[in-house]
Amino acid sequence: MSLPLPEPGPSSDVPAFFLTYLDFYREAVADGLAGLTDAQARSVRVPSGWTPVELIRHLTFMERRWLVWGFLGEPVPDPWGDRVDGRWHVGPDETVADVVAALRRGGARTRSIVGGAALDSPAALGGRFTDPAARPTLAAILFHVLQEYARHAGHLDVVRELIDGRTGE
Repeated sequence: MSLPLPEPGPSSDVPAFFLTYLDFYREAVADGLAGLTDAQARSVRVPSGWTPVELIRHLTFMERRWLVWGFLGEPVPDPWGDRVDGRWHVGPDETVADVVAALRRGGARTRSIVGGAALDSPAALGGRFTDPAARPTLAAILFHVLQEYARHAGHLDVVRELIDGRTGE
């Protein structure tokens, strides 16, 4: 893995703390595809039926759903586009490199969003959230996105070990 696991330190810069961990997990899942052939990245190894490249695409859409469509309230084309018939999906014309590049572009967008807002700011109305009483704060959204990355990084570690024996963090 290219990044060491972040360690909590004395800093009180909570936005930087969230971004450091998000960057770490985003790179951890990207690294989970490093060295795999296209066939391996698209192979199903678990009974639930997802592939490593589908998991990466899911994370890209998840981050966009929560931060761009959710927090900013911006319209996004097909916010659930990582799914076809309720299952994660990557088209045959989408390369692994394209999927990983999209993940990293989404991370850059997240950094921009977090840099321009306070953690206690509520999500905008009109995108993912329409009820003023139910919209989460940026901090709550970042916490959710971080836990989703960490959870799926562990899933990918197991699948990678099943593919070629490589173990994760």
